[in-house]
Amino acid sequence: MTALLRNRRLHALAVCSVAIAALAAGCGGSGSSVPKGAVAVVDGQQVPQSDLDALIAQTRRQAELNKTTFPKKDSPEYKQLLQRAVTYLVQKVEVEQEAKRQHVTVTTKQIDDRMKQIYAQYYGGSRAKYLADLKKRGVTDAQVRDDIALQLKLTALTNKATASVKETDADVRKYYDDHRTDFTQPESRQVAHILVKTKALADSLYQRLQHGADFAALAKKYSTDTGTKSLGGKLTVCRGPGAQTAQCQTVAPFEKVAFSLKTGEVSKPVHTQFGWHVIKALADTKPSRVSSFAEVKANLQQQLLQAKKSAAVSDWQKKFQDFYAKRVEYAHGYEPTTTATPTSTGLIPTTPQTG
Repeated sequence: MTALLRNRRLHALAVCSVAIAALAAGCGGSGSSVPKGAVAVVDGQQVPQSDLDALIAQTRRQAELNKTTFPKKDSPEYKQLLQRAVTYLVQKVEVEQEAKRQHVTVTTKQIDDRMKQIYAQYYGGSRAKYLADLKKRGVTDAQVRDDIALQLKLTALTNKATASVKETDADVRKYYDDHRTDFTQPESRQVAHILVKTKALADSLYQRLQHGADFAALAKKYSTDTGTKSLGGKLTVCRGPGAQTAQCQTVAPFEKVAFSLKTGEVSKPVHTQFGWHVIKALADTKPSRVSSFAEVKANLQQQLLQAKKSAAVSDWQKKFQDFYAKRVEYAHGYEPTTTATPTSTGLIPTTPQTG
């Protein structure tokens, strides 16, 4: 079984969207209005103690299967585990209620389609293997389908939050014009180098190259640059605007020589903080240029659109938090603390991640 199944997250909500990870765990308070047999009440809906007991039992079973230590009762770790489990159950109810408020529904076909993905991805397409695994882990098919439905509802809610987000051509063009330097491709050149520790060896290699030795062969044999030696020492160097963030950035002494050589010329040994280099210019220098709007438009538009969608989801999260801030009450002893983290743990069992 894949490690993704063995290392499960706290809850399915974090699987399908980043939104739930930011939902407040500390909202609500403790009150006498929570009836016996419940661990919390969410806007009038009880979270039964039996749900918590079942979740903790599954968690214990998961720990046994993974041969990991389950926290002892009354230990700080066990109390944190209880708080995380209660937070998950509360958030589950909140999302279900929000889905009803926004008229979000999930069809049986949607759940069936996601289940088929699980069978294919984790069980070789076998439902029998899937059911056998659930039995071993103390999880029911109904619970998995319920979690899948919750994932789909949360996805639909975040999609609704971003449905009106647009990024017009005019917006993209304005961003490009205002940030033209971000699209500058620096002056560059393809070179090869051999890096060694001593000047004596560098001098020896330089002399051999002057007498016709193969540069790539010497680089593969002698260079200590593990990133380029298998390529015969090949790399691209840059300078000027845009080079500071480019992967081809190099140190100043190397850069100065690399751009001063004639194409095909081999340099005398050059010293940098990394050692001694022998450099060969493999191609002419490519001048600096600004990528045209047409070249970057598609990717830029996608990036800007994603940024706006992230902002819209953050706004929805804030409204979600504000709405439930005074609508959740916890039974005494189950209140979340500021140190309780509701987003991840290796213990709480949930459904497989399906992307």
